[in-house]
Order: sequence, then C-alpha cells, then structure tokens
Amino acid sequence: MSAVTAPVIVIGFLGGFVNHTDRVHSAVQLAENLRRTYGSAVYAETFENRRRARAHKEILERLDINRDGMLSVEEKRNARIILYGHSWGGSETVALARELEKDGIPVLLTIQVDSVAKIGQRDSEIPANVAEAINFYQPHGIIHGRRSIRAADATQTQIIGSFRFDYAKSSVRCSDYPLTARIFMKSHIQIECDPGVWGPVESLIRSKLLPASPPAL
Repeated sequence: MSAVTAPVIVIGFLGGFVNHTDRVHSAVQLAENLRRTYGSAVYAETFENRRRARAHKEILERLDINRDGMLSVEEKRNARIILYGHSWGGSETVALARELEKDGIPVLLTIQVDSVAKIGQRDSEIPANVAEAINFYQPHGIIHGRRSIRAADATQTQIIGSFRFDYAKSSVRCSDYPLTARIFMKSHIQIECDPGVWGPVESLIRSKLLPASPPAL
C-alpha cells in the first residue's frame, strides 16, 4: 500500500441560501451520518453553494499529506473524492469537479439532486476526471431539476442514470422546512427531504467507502 494516503473526502453543497449547518436538510444529515459511522477515515462536510472556493481549498489541503504546499502526482492519484448537491448545490458539484479536473485530481462520484444551473455553469456535462455520475430530478414547478446529464468523455465517465421522481402523484411531507419554501417550491423541496432519494444517495456513497471499523471494546 502506498505511504501517501488521505481520508475519503465527501463534499456536499446546499441549495438556495441554506446554511451549511442547518440540520433540517438531508444533505447536512447525510454528512453527519457519515462522520458518525466512519470517523476520521472519511472527511464529510457540507458547504453553502456560494462557498465552492472554500471547499476546493479544503480538498487541496487534505490531499497534501506531507504538507509541503503542493500536490505530488501520487497525492493526486490517490485522491478519493465524492461530491453531491441539491439545486444550486448540484450545479456547484459539477463546477467543483471541473476545477479538480484542471488540477489533475480524479473524482470517484458526483451526485446531483434536482440540479439547477447557475449562470455561466454547465451542470449537464460531467467532466472526464469523474469516474461515475448520477442524477435525480423532478419535473414540476417553477424550480425543477436537470432532466439528464452526459459525460464529456464517455470512455472515462460512466453515467449511472437520471432518475425521475413525481411528487404530483405522490407527495412527501417536509413539515420541518419553512412554510414559504413548501408553498412556492413544493416539488423542489419535496425531493430535498424525500428519504426515497436520499436513502439511495447515502447507500451509493457508502458503497464507495471502506467498511466502518468496529467499535473499541
């Protein structure tokens, strides 16, 4: 095994103007679950979608095992990074993956949940440094997600699929979310709190991680 290792890095981006510590949101709960299960073996954190630069800096610092201020070829090659996000956070997920591509850093997996592109961003095209990508969306309301994603290079990236959820037919209760959000962004909020979405998201992330260490006796 290489002497140059780093924890698996799992970064989540929140949508809208949601604070990264707001535990109502499924993306925050997911990161908490991973920290509780895997401890220091996994760095799992959420960021506001406007904090991509901070998330990028955090990744570079955590990959720099020998703390020499630069990443070696080996440190880059051994990177194990998973990115996910909802709404604008889905757009930032792809944008961060694209920045890491410029850095020469691979990404294991990107996950977009009802991804909404920010101005100047291409959230539909997954860069070639991403090994696998998956998309979840719902088609209703003023704010609705990206229906499909594609690989910039299909020989490098496997698109697992784009999975449609329809809350016009079967609604999900999001009683802890702000009333205005539930009224004006109804389906967009329901996919954010739907365990039928976030359960598979968490399972997919966990499938990329090492088994959790047993508790000390």
